[in-house]
Amino acid sequence: MTTSMPLGGVRVDKWLWAARIFKTRSLAAKACDAGHVKVAGENVKPSKVVRSGETLEIVTPGGLRILEVKGLSEVRGGAPVARALYDDHSPPPPPREYAAPFARRERGAGRPTKRDRRDMGKLRGG
Repeated sequence: MTTSMPLGGVRVDKWLWAARIFKTRSLAAKACDAGHVKVAGENVKPSKVVRSGETLEIVTPGGLRILEVKGLSEVRGGAPVARALYDDHSPPPPPREYAAPFARRERGAGRPTKRDRRDMGKLRGG
């Protein structure tokens, strides 16, 4: 039987799953095998034991995440419990760039004409 607060350490794939970084433990293990998880700057296998105070660098579909382990758990809990397992030191995401401003029509101006539709298409890049 597993405990919710192990003393020594936890496998990194179990910790990533319990901290809700990955949806399943097998996805966490695949990320480790692919070299997307680093502990102290080194690629790790899924069986690597992670301890409190270590820093993990994880490449996720959402971008790079840098996490400092604060707590250990082998069981997956709710989001507030999972959030308490780490400090997030990830860089902020880059600002989103928007396309050219889109054409706005006056309310009540009626249905756009063919010329209006062409002009709106040019502004949208179409």
